[in-house]
Amino acid sequence: MSYSDSVFLVFFVTVFSVYYLFRHAWLQVVWLVVASLFFYAWESPPLLLIFLCSWFVTSTSSYGVLIAGERRLRAKLFAIIGVLTNLGLLGFFKYKFLFISSADYQSPQSISEWLLLAPLPIGISFYTFHGISLLVDVFRGNNAIPPPKQGRLKKHLSDTLLYLVFFPQLIAGPIIKAKDFFPQVVYKRFSDIDFPACARILILGFFLKRFVADNLNDHTFWIAYPYFLSRSSIDLILMLYGFSAQIFADFSGYSLIAIGLAKLLGYKLPDNFNFPYMASSIADFWRRWHMSLSSWLRDYLYIPLGGSRHGVTRTYFNLVIVMFLGGLWHGAAWSFAVWGLWHGLGLVIERTWIDSRFMTTTNWFVRAVRIFVVFNFVTLGWLFFKLQDFSQALEYLQALMHSDTSGMNRGLMLYIALYGSGVLVYHIASVYRDSISRRIKDVAYGGMLFLILTSSGSSKPFIYFQF
Repeated sequence: MSYSDSVFLVFFVTVFSVYYLFRHAWLQVVWLVVASLFFYAWESPPLLLIFLCSWFVTSTSSYGVLIAGERRLRAKLFAIIGVLTNLGLLGFFKYKFLFISSADYQSPQSISEWLLLAPLPIGISFYTFHGISLLVDVFRGNNAIPPPKQGRLKKHLSDTLLYLVFFPQLIAGPIIKAKDFFPQVVYKRFSDIDFPACARILILGFFLKRFVADNLNDHTFWIAYPYFLSRSSIDLILMLYGFSAQIFADFSGYSLIAIGLAKLLGYKLPDNFNFPYMASSIADFWRRWHMSLSSWLRDYLYIPLGGSRHGVTRTYFNLVIVMFLGGLWHGAAWSFAVWGLWHGLGLVIERTWIDSRFMTTTNWFVRAVRIFVVFNFVTLGWLFFKLQDFSQALEYLQALMHSDTSGMNRGLMLYIALYGSGVLVYHIASVYRDSISRRIKDVAYGGMLFLILTSSGSSKPFIYFQF
């Protein structure tokens, strides 16, 4: 069920209307849980069983950690069981086809063979990371998740279920940490909704997705193999720039829609993008791109590995391994791992001259050069993200440098420039957003709404739904 489908509009209006009829927090939680489970099971009901397995292990093991109190060995055992179970589910269902061929099990004869053929459960990367966040937070004794009172297992189970299955962010985030979500599970009032703010967030989100990303998709699909083999080097470069704009508009658009929907239901999700193509360093890019994942990797992987506290060599190793795992988290393809290594090695190389005058000066021209370099570095990396077969990505690079086709497709250039300008203007406007009057902003939102209604592209699934 996509946010841009009419059936989702009916679904959300129904959920929203009933939600605020309840006058008790627990009833609101139950209603949201039921609606979210229905939303998740819409496409493939059998996969709901895998999610419920993850929820049961996460909720019971985190409850065990909470009630263990000062018995740290017992709490650690519960936490380890929960974390390993979530990692096991993620590893099995997401990465099995890195090591086995589905062709070997065309006609499954047993439950084990059926499991080997089971498709990737929607959103498993996100709800398993949410589960790990909960387990680590309760083990660390975060005060935002207080120990439950005696006999309050039912509330912990329901709150954990809502945290994992909350439908606005279930499929592709933003990833919200347990310590930030659980305090929000309280009674919500209709009168507290900031409708103008919600409308602005949703309009911007749908504009980026439906007008920018979906229209760009109609012109960047040529990146797929073998279509790119018949394109000129200039066209191949243009399509990479187009895809760079598309993936930003698609994922940031999704994130804004998720944030807006959650806000209508009284929940605050973290911002996921902060104008990443204005980044003046690779490190700065990762402070701006998919910020909820970057924050998760920092808090639950990079810092536990030692961060930058154990010397230069260890810091470089930690950066590379975190980015490698972050890349592989996106999908069961070695091309994702290469994409992660691309950024990991970029961070390492950049760090060796981070204190140079080129990196520290505030001169506007030098900063513009850094932004240009970082944007092109990131854009080239998106090739490994788009072509998940690594050999095809290498062929694309070879065709880019030695294409037998000459010239430039002017129509392609014009369309990519037209729709990609939405991303460009969005980033440039961020520099002047404090000086732009409310009237101009309102006119801009009206213009975006008009373009959504009149010029949306062919509806496509959100790119990050595959993860």
